[in-house]
Amino acid sequence: MLDYERHYRNQLPLVEIYSYSYMPNHYHFLLKQKQDKGVQLFIGNLQNSFAKYFNIKNSRDGGLFQNSFKAKRVETDEEFIHISRYIHLNPVTSYLIEFNKLTTYPWTSFPIYAGNSPSNFINTLFITHHFKTKEKYIQFCADQVNYQRNLNKIKHLLVD
Repeated sequence: MLDYERHYRNQLPLVEIYSYSYMPNHYHFLLKQKQDKGVQLFIGNLQNSFAKYFNIKNSRDGGLFQNSFKAKRVETDEEFIHISRYIHLNPVTSYLIEFNKLTTYPWTSFPIYAGNSPSNFINTLFITHHFKTKEKYIQFCADQVNYQRNLNKIKHLLVD
């Protein structure tokens, strides 16, 4: 093991990751901060690393992200669970895929929750603890597909 790899393996993680979804023009993460400014550092490292990779791969220079990231503090366990569903349904809400394909869709953490993909970096315990089976969490998400799609159609009308 290289020295820098050993150094980072012995560090306290910046965040704990509970859910994610990569979309064509944005991404979502449900994170728990483990250190002061952990979320800020994690997102900064993620965006900088991806920009460097993308620029090298495509022989280009410059930034990739137009806006800084937005973060929202989650206040309750119920809100936390509903946000995980929102994140997992994002590709379905945007009509990228249908819900029946979500359990194998590689750009979200949903296949991990469905038991179709192993993970050593997603913490599923907090969310799955609120459901007796993985099938109940899948149904919890499925129950809101139409509602979330309808909300997505009118969200531009909402005052922020």
